[in-house]
Amino acid sequence: MTILCVLLLLLMIKKETLAQTITQLEDKALKSEGEKVTLSCKYDGAVNNLHWYRQYQGSKPEFLAYIYLNGDTSKPLPDRLMPKIDKNNNLVSLEISDAKVTDSALYYCALTPTMTGNSTTLYKNLLNNKALSS
Repeated sequence: MTILCVLLLLLMIKKETLAQTITQLEDKALKSEGEKVTLSCKYDGAVNNLHWYRQYQGSKPEFLAYIYLNGDTSKPLPDRLMPKIDKNNNLVSLEISDAKVTDSALYYCALTPTMTGNSTTLYKNLLNNKALSS
């Protein structure tokens, strides 16, 4: 009887590690040039590291950075971009300092390395620039 209980516990642990999800917190971020933009996703399940990608209109997604749960990141990081992790709240963020019009793109957070993206985990970063609207 003890062996059966141990096997069931191991199966439940294994099942939990396979149940990984990541979801965006907002649909879009509207900012003016020069402002800081923070894009965030919530993850669940056992993860090793989390990845950020950017996709410009008409282009393939490009890898930006990854971050481990201990805060270590890929090197080198793109200028003005900083991935952050909040393990207490299961949040991963990408901070873009000094936003520029050229930062306007789709941003993807992912649980595993991917170049195809996932439409349920994408982020729109739309900059509010008066020069574009005139």
